[in-house]
Amino acid sequence: MQATAGEVNVSGRVAALLELGSGFNPEFTGRENIYFNAALLGLSTEEIDARFDDIIAFANIGEFLERPVKTYSSGMMLRLAFSVVINTDPDVLIIDEALAVGDDAFQRKCHARLRQLQANGVTLLFVSHSAGQVIELCDRAILLDRGEVLMEGKPKEVVHNYHKLLHMEGDDRQVFRAQLLCGQTPQIEAVAESQQPSDDSGAFDSALTPTSTVWYQSNGAFIEEPHVRNLNNQRVNLLEAGHSYDYCFKVHFDREAFEVGFGMLIKTVSGVELSGATTTKNHQKRIPYVSAGQTVEVRFRFKCQLRNGTYFMNCGCSALVNGERKFLHRGVDSAMFSVVQENPDATGVVDLGIELHTELAS
Repeated sequence: MQATAGEVNVSGRVAALLELGSGFNPEFTGRENIYFNAALLGLSTEEIDARFDDIIAFANIGEFLERPVKTYSSGMMLRLAFSVVINTDPDVLIIDEALAVGDDAFQRKCHARLRQLQANGVTLLFVSHSAGQVIELCDRAILLDRGEVLMEGKPKEVVHNYHKLLHMEGDDRQVFRAQLLCGQTPQIEAVAESQQPSDDSGAFDSALTPTSTVWYQSNGAFIEEPHVRNLNNQRVNLLEAGHSYDYCFKVHFDREAFEVGFGMLIKTVSGVELSGATTTKNHQKRIPYVSAGQTVEVRFRFKCQLRNGTYFMNCGCSALVNGERKFLHRGVDSAMFSVVQENPDATGVVDLGIELHTELAS
């Protein structure tokens, strides 16, 4: 493929995993493709022989090594392709979305090897829509949109603006793109510190609105205005780790309902459920009876123990209908928020408040 413009100067060996199965002949066996693919990447037969045992050990595809790769699953294809690429001793390693397949154990194995390569001085050019992988593997990130570089900087900052851009439409999106192109930081409505109690925090960004919301059909009730508030009752969607917030919504009842319960859920961008709560199993927290025309205001208080990133929330209302519990109304991705300040000592997705105690043993 010829470049449309510009040039790239590289000193050293470049290995690339651009598309799953690229560089493989589907009619060749796994063994034959190891030699075929490694040769394309610049290794001699002697060099491939010296690395062969390491390649098959990392791939761990067993007897499939002697079968045509056209019989492989996508996960097996990744195992073989990744194993070949990382054993070519590259100076520059390019990976484009290839880690999106494969089982969890092998993905973690790949991440560990990439970390090892980086520690040995290998430059990694990593292209992905996975925010978590970008933050984990990269020390610098670029936000590309329609062929333009909108932003370059620290991975967490770039990912935060990527998520905002992802959920914008129309004029708001165009304004935000222009701000990023000019190097401007989009304005947010900060909560005045003078108005906050000592345990209160947060800010509000009107552009941070979910576009993926799905509302199920109403069955006698209707949920309105799902959002997050701080303990000073101010609406926020930029949260600080370690502080408490309320997830609020109203439920208007079109007809009477019995043993009414409510629920909520917090999840990652990829849909991993982090935490939630429901009152349906606790009779003391259920409302025995709600008459038609009434509105119930619901508040779920939670302590934000999450790391920097963007998160989505579900909400729901249920009741007993003819002796069976059924949803009256529920929403998926009904609200979203970003955590913008975290505990710098914590790692992972959730901060469990881990404390370190050490002492010198005699």
